[in-house]
Amino acid sequence: MATVCWPYFDPEYENFSNRINPPRVSVDNATCHNCTLIKVDSVNKPGILLEVVQILTDLDFIITKAYISSDGGWFMDVFHVTDQQGKKITDSKTIDFIEKALGPKGQSTEGVKNWPGKRVGVHSVGDHTAIELIGRDRPGLLSEISAVLANLHYNVVAAEVWTHNRRIACVLYVSDTTSQAVDDPNRLSLMEEQLNNILRGCEDGENVARTSFSMGFTHMDRRLHQMLFADRDYESSGVTTDVECPPSFRPKITIERCEEKEYSVVSVRCKDRAKLMFDIVCTLTDMQYVVFHATISSDGPYALQEYFIRHMDGCTLDTEGEKERVIKCIEAAIQRRVSEGVSLELCAKDRVGLLSEVTRILRENGLTVCRAGVSTRGEQALNVFYVRDASGKPVDMKTIEALRKEIGKTMMVDVKRVPTNAKAPETRGWAKTSFFFGNLLERFLT
Repeated sequence: MATVCWPYFDPEYENFSNRINPPRVSVDNATCHNCTLIKVDSVNKPGILLEVVQILTDLDFIITKAYISSDGGWFMDVFHVTDQQGKKITDSKTIDFIEKALGPKGQSTEGVKNWPGKRVGVHSVGDHTAIELIGRDRPGLLSEISAVLANLHYNVVAAEVWTHNRRIACVLYVSDTTSQAVDDPNRLSLMEEQLNNILRGCEDGENVARTSFSMGFTHMDRRLHQMLFADRDYESSGVTTDVECPPSFRPKITIERCEEKEYSVVSVRCKDRAKLMFDIVCTLTDMQYVVFHATISSDGPYALQEYFIRHMDGCTLDTEGEKERVIKCIEAAIQRRVSEGVSLELCAKDRVGLLSEVTRILRENGLTVCRAGVSTRGEQALNVFYVRDASGKPVDMKTIEALRKEIGKTMMVDVKRVPTNAKAPETRGWAKTSFFFGNLLERFLT
């Protein structure tokens, strides 16, 4: 029998374009007097826009303007950014980090390779177990969840909790009393059973509550978006959401067809805030849409964002049903981070049961948590809670003062009104410390 000779294909051929045309990144502080320009040129690939925006967001940069173009197999971005104080990015360590994180991966430093970012999963955070919870929200639910973990002697090292449209999604990193991950199947099974019992106790048959132990490497904020999207929180189901999304934050979203280039043009005008671009790009990406061009700008307190998109199969949004679904999903993505009212920033020595104690006190004082972030730096726990009155009324500051006196006996407390200026920092210190285990990132930022 004649020998059949197959042509040889270099397994690295797929990455050939990247090798001969590696990403080019420049950080320009000379062109604009009030912001830093970050320019990224690269071979186009699926998800590259989200990857870049994700890195800039994790560094807590405010994106005031952006111009995106990715037609013809080449990706070109220009971002106008500032820090949380509205100043240029001038720190040399931060600039070096940006160039390495967005530049050629093969030239990344060891520090950048090991930078964990806000990722979910056992393998991404070392000696911690990641728990994902989704279910119907109600007052006191976070307190009950944290009480279960405390009773099982698990310490919550980091967590983020979002609520929207009467649904709750949270990702928690826990460790046992020896600061190790929980890997005993029996203990994990018991934990899952007890948490599911709490979540099912407030279900109404519309959605299924569930607990899972994540083994993936998904960015934490993106994972929360995915969980709520899969839970169809963008469907109101007849439930009013006025408390969760004030009228001043309700976005105006339209979708039109660009006949000349056969794009669908998604226009979003809403109250500006930090991480707005990330939330929208994240949602479009997870809904299998590709952004070919985009312009982002701020007009006073408002943001105007325009995305030229097609579905991954090359189709535009032609049916009214598809357009309506995209509008609902983008609106939900914007609203999930919206909080008005009061934020509590707490700092105390980390210990098992700390989160349970704090959330119990909040519940006993008639407050419900609409969003929360928990992080740990060394031996210190840094917690931020966005709270509102459980009855939906404005939070009584007398209640807050009584709460401050009670909690203040054992920890430092900072109470503040959530700023209506959407670009103001959400908290002092939370964003830079949440979910970055150790102080690797701080070494780049300080």
